[in-house]
Amino acid sequence: MLQFVAAMTRLVESGPADEARLLGGATPLMKALVAHDDWLPEAMAVPHPQYYQQHLLYGDPLDRFSLVSFVWGPGQKTPVHDHTVWGIIGMLRGSECGQAYVRGGDGAVTPHGPEVTLMPGDLDKVSPTLGDIHVVRNAFDDRVSISIHLYGGNIGRIQRHVFVPATGEVKDFVSGYSNALSPNLWAKAAA
Repeated sequence: MLQFVAAMTRLVESGPADEARLLGGATPLMKALVAHDDWLPEAMAVPHPQYYQQHLLYGDPLDRFSLVSFVWGPGQKTPVHDHTVWGIIGMLRGSECGQAYVRGGDGAVTPHGPEVTLMPGDLDKVSPTLGDIHVVRNAFDDRVSISIHLYGGNIGRIQRHVFVPATGEVKDFVSGYSNALSPNLWAKAAA
C-alpha cells in the first residue's frame, strides 16, 4: 500500500487543491486499492460489538489527505452526518448502504434519492460540491463489512456535523479514530 500513499502524495503535490482534480486523480488509485482484499492488517479489521470502528491507516503529515478503514459490525450504522471535505469510499469486504440527505432552507435534512449499495470493488464519492450529507450502514445483520475511505484532509481532526432529521438540530463533532494511540500504518514506509 506504499504505492497508494506515494501516488496520493504525488497527486496532492502536483497542483492546486482543486476538488475535481483531486477526486479525478484519486478515483483510479482507490479503485486499484480495493480491487484486492489481501492487504489490510487484521488489527484494522476487528469489529466492536456496539460501534463501528474508524481506524487511521495513513494520515498525510500536512493533513492533505487521510486513509481510513471503517469496520462495520452486524447492523451498525452512522448518524446522519457530513464531512466538509471531499471523500471517496471504496468497498473492500462485505457490503454497505448509503442514503444521501439534503438540507433545506429551514435547516431540516431529508433523504435525497435512492439508497446506494456498495459491493466489493465499488466506489462512492462525497463532497461539499457533490453532496456531503449521508447516513451509512452495514448491509448485513449477521456479518462484518469493511470499507476504505480516502478524505481530502485528516478526517479524524476535522470539525463536522451530525444532523437530527426529526428536529433539524445540528451538533458539531470531531470523530477522532478508534486506534487513536496507534501510529500511521505506513508512516515509516512513507517517510
